[in-house]
Amino acid sequence: MDQVVLITGGFGFLGRAVAVEYKKLGYRVVGIGHGKCDPSDAFKLGFDSWTDADVSLTSLMALQQGPFAIIVHCAGSSTVRASMAKPLEAFQRTVQCTLELLEYLRTANPQAKLIYPSSAAVYGSHGDSPIHEGHSLNPISPYGWHKKIVEDLLTWYSRFYTIDVAIIRLFSVYGPGLAKQLLWDASRKLRSPTAEPVVFSGTGDETRDWISIEDAVNLVIAASRSSEKLLLVNGASGNRVTIKATLSMLKKAMGINTKFAFNGLNREGDPLFYHADITKALALGWKPRTELYDGFKRYAKWQVTKITIDQENQ
Repeated sequence: MDQVVLITGGFGFLGRAVAVEYKKLGYRVVGIGHGKCDPSDAFKLGFDSWTDADVSLTSLMALQQGPFAIIVHCAGSSTVRASMAKPLEAFQRTVQCTLELLEYLRTANPQAKLIYPSSAAVYGSHGDSPIHEGHSLNPISPYGWHKKIVEDLLTWYSRFYTIDVAIIRLFSVYGPGLAKQLLWDASRKLRSPTAEPVVFSGTGDETRDWISIEDAVNLVIAASRSSEKLLLVNGASGNRVTIKATLSMLKKAMGINTKFAFNGLNREGDPLFYHADITKALALGWKPRTELYDGFKRYAKWQVTKITIDQENQ
């Protein structure tokens, strides 16, 4: 019998990519989350079965597709801005659904390995130096606080109910298919025909640690194979890149020469510095393989196609 993997929030950026990879590995892939899709289209996305529903104890019990060997829990609020605008909804989508998933595991599927893509947002504000998993947590947005609460719940259930859990604190994930966040917004702004410099928030000296979607998915796979009962690792490239350097590299990858500037104002909820220590992730036998400029070129190519299709469908 094929092993079965469940992906919650399967229509999201990471969920779709994880589904495709597990399908390649020979798993039967079951998905649940928001998004209507007929069976043939779901299969093209990597899902053998798809359920359009909230992630709740009731909907999980109704799946009758298990037992699951692995559950990759991608469901939840996806951005800092969304959590700031609608904190109650973000809490319900991130924290409440996780608690119900944990109750499903405890009562119906305790042998599953649970993989949770958390976020570097749990670290909050830190200085301009590598962040390791033992650093203190100081979230500065509802998004970050919700992720921290979920991590606490996962830790509690792992210790008291011996559920296998792997938590991956993802930093700045990017790649084809992500039509939001910095690279998407920046690409669209930089393509705008203007003689004046395009203005971005901040000073440009803020840092990010980029990880391609391919490397992020491979880290999920590596974490699912770990024998640790409670694994916690950073998911990043381990490279410190300023926003200024990011935009310069993106502009080069796009083949354009639009000038840009910064307004000196930082957006609420966004930390100034992100740079990960990835020693623990490397110890899993995983390593990031995507060179940033190559990844940006693939992203730029996809973005042009995406914009063209959107314009044709208007």
